[in-house]
Amino acid sequence: MSTLAASGSARPSTYSRIISLVAKLAGSGLILTAALAFVLKYVFRYYFHYNPAAFTDPLLGAANYWNMRGWLLTHITGGMVALLTGPFQFWTGFRMRYANLHRWTGRIFLGGVAVGSVGAYRMAISTTFGWAFGFALLGLATAWFTSAAMALYAILRRQIQVHKEWMVRTYVVTFAFVIFRVLNDYYPGARLQPDGDRGVAMAWACWVIPVLFLEIILQLRKMHRALPSR
Repeated sequence: MSTLAASGSARPSTYSRIISLVAKLAGSGLILTAALAFVLKYVFRYYFHYNPAAFTDPLLGAANYWNMRGWLLTHITGGMVALLTGPFQFWTGFRMRYANLHRWTGRIFLGGVAVGSVGAYRMAISTTFGWAFGFALLGLATAWFTSAAMALYAILRRQIQVHKEWMVRTYVVTFAFVIFRVLNDYYPGARLQPDGDRGVAMAWACWVIPVLFLEIILQLRKMHRALPSR
């Protein structure tokens, strides 16, 4: 009887682990696919077509960033590195099996955020689209850099769980650049009028709302783990 009971209790646990693994793989694949699509569509054109026309952005009133091309390339290069290396930080199997590689990809990820943040701050300060849009970009850049700095500080203090949480927050803010473009290109409701209001709203919504939902998930998980066993 005890053997049957043990096998019966183990079976749902095995199924739940399989479902959880499939969900994680599907989610990671979807995120990585979206990141690659973003890089191919919006980033590579600056490298392959290095001329003033390529640095014109119709999203922001046909703004031309040719005079700021150095800062823009600094920003998008760091962001691209962080965007593509980030997902590898959250695969448990990869992290356990290739610990040294995990550490190095983590360093590259945080380095990409640091480099990208420098360009982001410079672009935000020199924007010609008004103080409201510039302030929104400063908020995004600050959230990006601060979350990465907290992740680094936590791992230096050997606070592994805290480090994991801040790394997730950092990647959510990194992914805000993808969300910003998706809102503009594929969600008609985001096309607020006037255009200035649209840009400011999306610059805040692309990271504030995802971070809010992430924080709810993280805190709910902590509360469930803290429940006393009956």
